[in-house]
Amino acid sequence: MTLQIGDIAPDFEVKNQHGEPVKLSGFRGKKVVLYFYPKDDTPGCTAQACSLRDNYTELLNQGYVVLGVSVDNEKKHQKFIDKYELPFPLLADTEHEIVEKYGVWQEKSMYGRKYMGTMRYTFVIDEEGKIEYIITKVDTKNHAAQILKS
Repeated sequence: MTLQIGDIAPDFEVKNQHGEPVKLSGFRGKKVVLYFYPKDDTPGCTAQACSLRDNYTELLNQGYVVLGVSVDNEKKHQKFIDKYELPFPLLADTEHEIVEKYGVWQEKSMYGRKYMGTMRYTFVIDEEGKIEYIITKVDTKNHAAQILKS
């Protein structure tokens, strides 16, 4: 499935780093930054999360809710949050529900080896639940700026 700008963002319910259920539809009326990343506490994913952390107040001021998604579990998410003082929730998509719905679980290649993994994509969703913007070429160090100019 290939989602496009203007599509209704697929709803989901998964657990955050505290094991609490989070539903996308629970954020209707707010703009949502739904960002997908491959793995907690790796260089690119850390740079991306820290860009969002360092600009979190500005994102809030612009009306955004930030939700990070990877297939890591709640415990790994909590360690990542604690280590880098991340102020937003990370969703544990251990069953691949969200990555499949959003089409970000794709074949990747590293050093000639092919494997399935999460693409680093961000979906900006408007107050009515429609996809407003999709970032497929994420600049990990300046990700917040990419969102704020969208």
